Amino acid sequence: MPAFLVSAEPDNPPRQGCIVSPDHLRLHLIKILMNKNSFLPAMTGAVLLLLVALPVAFVVLQAVFPHLDSGRLSAPFGAFGQLFADASLRNMIVTTLKVGLGVALCSAVLGIPLGALRGLFALPGAALWDLLFLIPFMMPPYIAALSWMLALQTNGYVEQLLPLRLNHFLFSLPGIVAVMTLNVFPVVYFAVSRSMAASGSRLADVARIHGAGPWRAFIRVTLPLALPSVASSLLLAFTLSIEEYGVPGALGARSGVNVLTTGIEQRLADWPVDMPGAAVLSLVLVAIALCAYSVQKAVLAGRNVETLTGKPADVVAKKLGRATWPVLALFTLVAFITVGMPLLSMVITAFSGTLSGGISLDNLTLRHYVALFAIDGDAIGALGTSLSLALATALIAGAVGLLASWLVVVRKVRGAVVIDALSLLPAALPGIVVGVGLILAWNRGFWPVTPYNTWGILLLAYCCLLLPYPVRYVSAALKQIGGNLDAAARVHGASAAQALWRILLPLVLPSLLAAMMMVFAVASRELVTSLLLAPAGVQTVSVFVWRQFEQGSVGDGMAMASIAVLVSITIMLIAVKVGGRSNSRF
Repeated sequence: MPAFLVSAEPDNPPRQGCIVSPDHLRLHLIKILMNKNSFLPAMTGAVLLLLVALPVAFVVLQAVFPHLDSGRLSAPFGAFGQLFADASLRNMIVTTLKVGLGVALCSAVLGIPLGALRGLFALPGAALWDLLFLIPFMMPPYIAALSWMLALQTNGYVEQLLPLRLNHFLFSLPGIVAVMTLNVFPVVYFAVSRSMAASGSRLADVARIHGAGPWRAFIRVTLPLALPSVASSLLLAFTLSIEEYGVPGALGARSGVNVLTTGIEQRLADWPVDMPGAAVLSLVLVAIALCAYSVQKAVLAGRNVETLTGKPADVVAKKLGRATWPVLALFTLVAFITVGMPLLSMVITAFSGTLSGGISLDNLTLRHYVALFAIDGDAIGALGTSLSLALATALIAGAVGLLASWLVVVRKVRGAVVIDALSLLPAALPGIVVGVGLILAWNRGFWPVTPYNTWGILLLAYCCLLLPYPVRYVSAALKQIGGNLDAAARVHGASAAQALWRILLPLVLPSLLAAMMMVFAVASRELVTSLLLAPAGVQTVSVFVWRQFEQGSVGDGMAMASIAVLVSITIMLIAVKVGGRSNSRF
C-alpha cells in the first residue's frame, strides 16, 4: 500500500506516527471552515487581510526592495538613499508640514471661538448653524478648490462685483491653507461645541465667584475641560490637510506649491513611472501622520481634566444678551464665506453660457445640464459608475464592519486585537497611499485573476478607505448594548451567528445604516484613488469633473459637481438624522 494511503480514519484525528493522507487534510480543512465558531472570524480576517494588509505590505516591500517589479530583492533600501538625496524631497516635506500646521492653526482660530459660543450660550437658530457648518465638510475639497478658483481668479466673480484682486493670494501657500481651512474647520467647531455643551459653564461661574475674570475663567477652567476634544480635532485637521490631494493639485500647480501627495501622483503619472519613489514618499506621509498622533498623545499625557462632583450637574446654556446680534453677525459672515461663496460660484458657473460672459441674465443657460444627460455623453456613465460603486462599497464595508465590530466587542475572539487594528488602520492611511498599495499589490504577473485595470480595483480602494466608518459606528452601538443579550441568547440555545442575526443586528441597524449612508456619500465623490486607479474607459463623477476642468469644459464640470454635492449633502443629512435617532434609543 502506498505510504500516503496509510492514515487514520477521516472522521477521527490521526494517531501519533501516522502519515496523514490528502483526503484527511481536505476533510479537516472543511471541518474548520464549517465550524460555526471559527468560520466568521476566519472569513473576516481574510477579508481584512485582502482589503488592508495586502496593499500596505506591498507599499513597504516596494519601498524596501526597489527592484521588486523585476522579481529581485537586491539593493534593499536603495530607494531611500536616492530619494533623500533629492533636494526636492525636503521642500515637499517642509511644505506639507506648513500646510498641515497652518490648517490646524487656522481651524483652531476659527473653530474654537465659534464652538465655544455654540456650546456655552443659547445661540438663536443653533441647529441651523450646525447644519450650515456641516456643508463645507461634506463638500469634496477639490470641488471647493475649483469653486474658489472661479470666484477669486483674475476676472473672477469677486473681481466682477468688487474692486478686489485676490488671484495671487489664491494661488499661493497661504491661499491653499485658507481654502483647506474653510473645508476642515467644522471638525474643530463640532468637537469644541459638543464638549463645552456637555461640561457647561458651572465651574467657570464658580471661578468667577472666587475673583477670576471671564477670560481667565474660560482659559483656566472651561478650555482645559475641552482639551482632549480640541487636541483630537486639531490632529484630525492636520492629518486631513496633509493627506489631501485635490486642493494642492488644483491650486498648487499654478503656484509651484508641491506637497507629498502631489509628489506621489507625479511619480505615478509622469514617465518613467517611479514606483519605488512613490512607495517611499507614501511611507514618509504615513510616518508624518503617525508622528502627529504620537505628539498629540504626549501633549495630553497626564493633562486630562475630570470633574468629580458625586452627582450629575445640570447644564444650562447662558443667554447672550447684548452680544446676540454681534454673535449672529459673526456666524452669518463665516457661513457666507465658507458655504455661500463656493456654492454660489459653483451654481453660477453651472448656469453660465460662457465664463467670459460674466454674471448677467443674458449669460444664463441650461445647456450644461442638458449636455450632462445627452445620450452620447460620458456624464450618465460616470454618474452610474459612481453610484454603483458607492452602493457596493456601502454594502461590503457595512457587512465587514459589522462582523469586525461584533467579533471584537461582543465575541472577543482570539486575534481580536489584530482584527480591530486592521479594521481601523485605514483611518491613518492617506487615500493616495492606499491607491499606490493597490497598484503595487495587484499589478503583478503571478496573480491568476486580478482586479487591476477593472472597476473592481476601485471597489477595493473605496472599501479599504471607508471601512472605519461602520466599524466605529457599530462598535459604539454594541458597547452601549452590552453583552447580556448575546449571553442570554446563547444560554437559550442560539448559536453565535443566530444571536448576531436575530438580536444584535436589529438593535444596531440604525447606526449601521447611518454609517453605510456616510460611506455611500463619501465613496460617490472620492477623487485621488479614482484618478490613480480608474481603468481606461471608466469614469467616476470625481474623475469626470476633474477632466472637464483639464479640458476647459468648466460649465459641464460644475454642473456635474452641483449634482454630486446635492446627492452627498442629502445622503449625509439623512445619515445624521438616522444616527441621531439610533443614539436616542440607547
